Amino acid sequence: MNTADRNLGYLEGTLSAVINTLLFGLKLWVGLAIASVSMVADAWHTLSDTLTSLVVILGFWMSARPSDREHPFGHGRAELIAAVIIGTLLGVVGLGFLRQAATNLVRHVDPPRFTALPILVFAASVVIKEAIAQFSLWAGRKVGSQALIADAWHHRSDAIASALIVAGALFGRAFWWIDSVMGIGVSLLILWAAFDVVRMAADDLLGEAVSPALAARIEAIVAKVAPDATALHHMHVHRYGQHREITLHVHMAGEASLHQAHEAASRIESALRSELDIEVTVHAEPSLSGGHST
Repeated sequence: MNTADRNLGYLEGTLSAVINTLLFGLKLWVGLAIASVSMVADAWHTLSDTLTSLVVILGFWMSARPSDREHPFGHGRAELIAAVIIGTLLGVVGLGFLRQAATNLVRHVDPPRFTALPILVFAASVVIKEAIAQFSLWAGRKVGSQALIADAWHHRSDAIASALIVAGALFGRAFWWIDSVMGIGVSLLILWAAFDVVRMAADDLLGEAVSPALAARIEAIVAKVAPDATALHHMHVHRYGQHREITLHVHMAGEASLHQAHEAASRIESALRSELDIEVTVHAEPSLSGGHST
């Protein structure tokens, strides 16, 4: 990843962290002022977006550090470890608010009196968080960062939660249970965000299969630069933050010399590194008639 792309990642993460922290303070203040469990829960949901944005910054920073003797593949997986920790803490927060909202619902706790200020704060949050989501999606697609794209969906889920709370506040006087139900809904969104963060980190830590789209691009590039290499198989991807490594096997004619096999593998590695920004290790196998390897 070049410096410009990395700086864009830093910009997205920093803007998101600052804006979400300010929104957290405002939401928490108005939520506590009227004793709204749904608004207080959504405030913590917003703070969770601050934490995920900090993880994005950490990931871009760690991926820029060079490899060393102890970490020959770089330091990108520090981002994944941080994500697991944040996701776990987020899950604890979500369970706490779910218990409180459910208790209020069972005990028929009187609903809060929603005033104009809290409704305006949460309505503004809907617009602001969707704007951040759009920027994060654009930045993620521009630099090819799944972390930025995931961050965008966290922002969008917060915008949706705030919109639900605004709707609940407008109808709160007619339905005593609306705040508790909205609190349960926001708590479930927090738990889903926690699960999503941990799941994505776990997938990368455990290893993943090459997607069909990436496999097709690899096959097209190999066919262009090394037409004598066929039957690509055993493709595996190893992700270290923004740094990716792929291993793959190819078939070559059994009579090809060791020098020819090495030259073909080098062309493939160089082309994939240049076009996909992936470090590749190619294993060449001799193929017999019919396309089967020995």
